[in-house]
Amino acid sequence: METKANYVLIGAFTIVAGLALLLFGLWAAKYSSDRTWQYYRVVFREAVTGLSVGSPVQYNGIAVGSITELTLAPNDPRQVVARIRLNSTTPIKVDTRAKLAITSLTGPSIIQLSGGTPESPALTSVDKSDAPVIQTTPSALQNITDTANRIVERLDQVLSDRNVASISATLQNLEKISNSLNNQDEGVGALLVSARDAARNLDRTLNTTNGAIEHLDKNLVQQLPPILDKLDSTLTKLDAAAANANGILGDNRAAINSFANDGLGQLGPTLNELRGLIRDLRRVSDRLENNPARYLLGRDAPKEFEPK
Repeated sequence: METKANYVLIGAFTIVAGLALLLFGLWAAKYSSDRTWQYYRVVFREAVTGLSVGSPVQYNGIAVGSITELTLAPNDPRQVVARIRLNSTTPIKVDTRAKLAITSLTGPSIIQLSGGTPESPALTSVDKSDAPVIQTTPSALQNITDTANRIVERLDQVLSDRNVASISATLQNLEKISNSLNNQDEGVGALLVSARDAARNLDRTLNTTNGAIEHLDKNLVQQLPPILDKLDSTLTKLDAAAANANGILGDNRAAINSFANDGLGQLGPTLNELRGLIRDLRRVSDRLENNPARYLLGRDAPKEFEPK
């Protein structure tokens, strides 16, 4: 009886566990059917190494879907078309961009979505196809590859046959110049000595000039305040003298006007009379000098007796 009871318990537990698994499966299926998806296409114009079906799709670092299909573009095999499935609630905008990304140094490649401004319309409202196309941007690896290709192209241009020949000629000319300098060591040494002496003389001249400028600066700074004080005092005195002269002219303005009107009018005749008087005096002086006796006595001077 005990053995039969154990079998019954084991059977009952198995039945209950099976029913629980069946209910969980039905709930999971219902949850999966309730969840809706939106499909998009991403067209890559670069190699998608490391990308595979089932690789995750992230939007700003958050997983929002996965890759369902990877194919080459029928019209251009250089392009890769990735069909992705995203949660329908993911806000894919017209300006949303997709690019290849790597989760870690050794991790697989994924599709990383970014961008999408709030005012931009939804991509599904513009592209009515069953899988609207999300525009792509070059990945970091692609940017590095493009930069490396441009560098290689530039190096090819720089290291062309013509440039290599020019560089070789330049190196040969430099070698000739070096040999010429080696043959003229004595002249170069003398030139260096002369240059060193000239530099020393210039240094001494500059030191002397700096000393003179400092001395002049000190003397000028010391003497400038007394000079300015004297100049200020002189200007003050001149200002006072000008004020006094102006006052004198104001007080004697009537006398000056009278002299200018009457005195200057009489000055002309007086000068004429004075000029005539001077002329008469000069005439009298000449007569006195030539014959003073005749002029004073009214006759000629008596002649001296001269014995025969």
